[in-house]
Amino acid sequence: MVRFGLCCTFRDAPIKFGNTTAAAVGRMTRPAGLAKVSALCLANADALLAALRFCEDHGIGCFRVNSQILPLKTHPLLGYAVDELPDADAIVRRFRACGMFVRDHGLRTCFHPDQFVVLNSRRPEVVEASLRELEYQAEVAEWVGADVINVHGGGGFGDKTRSLDDFARSLDRLSAPARVRLTVENDDKVFTPLDLLPVCRATGVPLVYDAHHHRCLPDALSVDEATDEATATWNREPMFHISSPLEGWNGPRPDRHHDFIDVDDFPAAWRDRTLTVEVEAKAKEVAVLKLKKELASSPRSRKVRRGS
Repeated sequence: MVRFGLCCTFRDAPIKFGNTTAAAVGRMTRPAGLAKVSALCLANADALLAALRFCEDHGIGCFRVNSQILPLKTHPLLGYAVDELPDADAIVRRFRACGMFVRDHGLRTCFHPDQFVVLNSRRPEVVEASLRELEYQAEVAEWVGADVINVHGGGGFGDKTRSLDDFARSLDRLSAPARVRLTVENDDKVFTPLDLLPVCRATGVPLVYDAHHHRCLPDALSVDEATDEATATWNREPMFHISSPLEGWNGPRPDRHHDFIDVDDFPAAWRDRTLTVEVEAKAKEVAVLKLKKELASSPRSRKVRRGS
């Protein structure tokens, strides 16, 4: 059975997550800045619980937690430890309540760090910042019961073999809570499933298979073959990604995401599997619910999509 995932925010539902800027907090004294961030963290914990309740009420089985759920947490100048915040105990308690809700209702939560997380960067300071970001997200993941922190393979830097070796070496620097949750996703510019699968097998890091990225950057594997190979890397319920091109597969930029998912872009091989499919579409919860409805009523396959 497919579990559908909603990514981070809502289009129509009145559920909002708060954030701030380094410029705004940087103008404050340290105590005032921490108080501002603390209030945002509390509000975001409440918003997360509301998001999870929405998902439970609407048959959406997974929610991706925004990377800025604790604003500025790893900022090089304004970052903080949670216990520095005035409301630290209440913040942790409220996020743990989200984790209890997830467990009680059979939901799933996950993280997908921002693009600046590059574990194979040639710049040591970028790797250090990436590791700090992953450790922060692992801390919150422990509270909310998330079992996936998903990253891209990083850059090729003119030598994909060395770059993947560097990626693998960085894994050894992660704490156990971060390492056990880490997954890697094929992208649409550098690393295909065929590039990443050997690393996944060697390190035990599961492959989050993105069918859209694979159709934009194909390799020798078909979508069905990549589905089988990616599934084999998981020791828990696999997680995949689906999206549709904004201007169609023959448009100038097939990598750009549409507001909704074309039901024909959903691989037929996914329909009878037990897996989570995160819906990466700009219409957010509206797109997830539309896809669920259309899949329930559509034939198994009306057209063959690129790479299927």
